Amino acid sequence: MIIDFHDETNTVTEDYIDLIDRLIRFAAKEEGVPVEAEISITFVDNREIQVINRNYRQKDQPTDVISFAMQEQGEGEVAIIGDEIPLLLGDIVISIDKAKEQAEDYGHSLERELGFLAVHGFLHLLGYDHQTQEQEQKMFQRQEEILNEFGLKRS
Repeated sequence: MIIDFHDETNTVTEDYIDLIDRLIRFAAKEEGVPVEAEISITFVDNREIQVINRNYRQKDQPTDVISFAMQEQGEGEVAIIGDEIPLLLGDIVISIDKAKEQAEDYGHSLERELGFLAVHGFLHLLGYDHQTQEQEQKMFQRQEEILNEFGLKRS
């Protein structure tokens, strides 16, 4: 799997990037994602994610993570995935400011919060959602399973 990291805040350490890299690769294996798959993960501040949230979701406030799935198909669209074409799953945008705030609010480590947000965004790229209570239960249960199996349990 190819994971392209972008840190627009210049505050994310190599240790955090390595942790998220290993976690997403683990999650991809657990979910049966092809090894050719590609995603990007971008770290931004609250101001930047608020702009993204406003422009794409019409919510003028900062949020913690936003995902943009490339494999979602509109009506009449056909997915073209051949042997030579990498499977582009999409982009995950994480607010470092929100991650720090939430880690403090929930009383756990920044590692756990970043891991949670990365897996949450990744599962959205795979089609998981939380629009209904049933979907939310399934998605959040899967997140916890992946995080616990990886070793990032709630403290």
